[in-house]
Amino acid sequence: MKLLKHIPNAITCGNLLFGCVAIVFSYTGNLAWASVAIGCSALLDFLDGFAARILKVHSEIGKQLDSLADMVSFGVAPGAIMFMLISHSVTYETRHLMFIAFLITVFSAIRLAKFNIDTRQTDSFIGVPTPANTILIASFPLILKYQPEFWGMNVQAIIANKYFLIGLTVLMSYLLVAELPLFALKFKDFGWSNNRIRYIFLASCLVLLIIFQFIGIPFIILLYVLLSLINNMSQKPRTH
Repeated sequence: MKLLKHIPNAITCGNLLFGCVAIVFSYTGNLAWASVAIGCSALLDFLDGFAARILKVHSEIGKQLDSLADMVSFGVAPGAIMFMLISHSVTYETRHLMFIAFLITVFSAIRLAKFNIDTRQTDSFIGVPTPANTILIASFPLILKYQPEFWGMNVQAIIANKYFLIGLTVLMSYLLVAELPLFALKFKDFGWSNNRIRYIFLASCLVLLIIFQFIGIPFIILLYVLLSLINNMSQKPRTH
């Protein structure tokens, strides 16, 4: 039993390790591999909480370790990926624009700090979660490598545009800390009535990935925000 209680923290350390690997891949120009490492971090981030619930082991050090690992994997790493993406889209004269990418890192830190002290975020989120933002950013190198064109559209020209990248950086930095309630993918039970929005979202994710592959990931993040807004409006008490 003493060994079992360390399993969630070991998984969290794996999340941290892959976050470090993603940063190294980013700055050596291997952005697609950085995205793969981010995917491994996201999977482990889900598994550490799942393991803690299954094993019924929770500790303050585990909570702090999880937050610190997330800061690297979902704060520094996406900033590094965006830095490199913007660096490929600017000229020498406008190279200073690359550093706008680290707004993601700064606002991710604020987002994680708020999450740690905000009692409203036990069963839902306020603001876009850092893993969701990171997965969005990590999808771009994969799209550029494997789907630069799709259905006759020059996707690469859109993603590689500095105005698109900088605008998205500013927008997502704001959404990380916005007072925007978003549902969490936490199942207390598996009944339809309490999890309708989650089942709809997961089914939609599967369809989008099958149809669009990597290009489906940005649509999934957009869908997550839209479904949350619809869910929020449906739960508001009606006034007469």
